[in-house]
Amino acid sequence: MSDRTHAAFFYGTLMAPEVFFTVCYRFSQEEVSLLKSLHEFKPAILHGYCRRRVSFADYPGIFPDKDHEVRGMYVTGLTDANMEKLDIFEGSEYERQTVTARLLSKAGDDKGRGNVEGEEVECEVYVFKHRAHLEDREWDYKEFREQKMKKWTREDYGFEDAEAFSPKSVEDGEKEAAVCESTSLERYGVHPKPALSNIEQEENEGLQSRQD
Repeated sequence: MSDRTHAAFFYGTLMAPEVFFTVCYRFSQEEVSLLKSLHEFKPAILHGYCRRRVSFADYPGIFPDKDHEVRGMYVTGLTDANMEKLDIFEGSEYERQTVTARLLSKAGDDKGRGNVEGEEVECEVYVFKHRAHLEDREWDYKEFREQKMKKWTREDYGFEDAEAFSPKSVEDGEKEAAVCESTSLERYGVHPKPALSNIEQEENEGLQSRQD
């Protein structure tokens, strides 16, 4: 097992710890407290990108835009196995890229008012490939948590403090046991986001049925 770890900037569904832990540890039998100790979540901001909602979907995509910025979560302690599961989850509509984000020592409101930026951090982010499939409106994290998140998560992965986690010391043996090395879709239940073609087909079928 590689000792290398990754850091990532999450700006959509994976900002919710419940979704992140479901994707990376869906069938883990370890205590939730142990899994939480493996990763640290910190508010962060990514300059030079714009976030928009993906058409007919619960999740957003980002694309380069020098006039915008995106607030999200900087997450550490990601193993190669974690990243493979995340690659599968994000699917073919996204490309993983290395970027530089800034940690937020204080997070302001949804408009960015009151943000206090701290140190720069290098991390990986999933950039959306098909800008034409993005709606001309911002994605709403609060709306996702309240209305959509339940269907994306394992039931017992619910966290009262969803804004940030503090890392805790754990034994190496415990850490190795908690990290799933296999990337088998069938065994670990990691599924990609639905392809846009499938989303559009379902939407069109729904429209047709309402017309009939």
